[in-house]
Amino acid sequence: MPLPRFYRLPDDRRETILRVARAHFARDGADRASYNKIIAELGISKTSAYQYFDGKEDLFAAVIEDVHTRILHTLGDWPPAHTPEQFRRQLRDASDRLVTHGLTHPEDLALLDATTAQDPAPWLAPVIDNGRALGVIRTDVDRDLMLTATAAVLRAADLWTAARLRDGATAPDLTWSLIEGLWSTPHES
Repeated sequence: MPLPRFYRLPDDRRETILRVARAHFARDGADRASYNKIIAELGISKTSAYQYFDGKEDLFAAVIEDVHTRILHTLGDWPPAHTPEQFRRQLRDASDRLVTHGLTHPEDLALLDATTAQDPAPWLAPVIDNGRALGVIRTDVDRDLMLTATAAVLRAADLWTAARLRDGATAPDLTWSLIEGLWSTPHES
């Protein structure tokens, strides 16, 4: 994570550093991106860069945290739905916002794989709780297990969709049938 001095920089300077680094990491990958090229493009010395970050890995972690924050901002807070129909509509709207964000911010889309370590619970937990209260999400499964399983399915679907979008293909909306299968109570035979 960034050193405390990074957080004392003016907002616009922090955003510039993250934007330039995000572009390099998205284009070259975390392993091939050059810390020296990033700081050269920023017009800062290596000494200055090490006052903000311990190194490239530290800068990359800051970029990924920022991408995750940008995605959460795109999703916004989950307003409790009052009907199952409203709940499903809000989920689809959130999905549409994510796709639009990915298409308009290709660097975030390129770095999506690296955000796997980020905790989805801040956004997803209220969704799960609301869905359980409405009877949309089964309650016979432990809440934390359902949260973890839902996050895993959404993660896999996000990565699959992102790969298709990066290739310029459309992504059929299979996510919801997967999620509905996970959330619904099995039928007795």
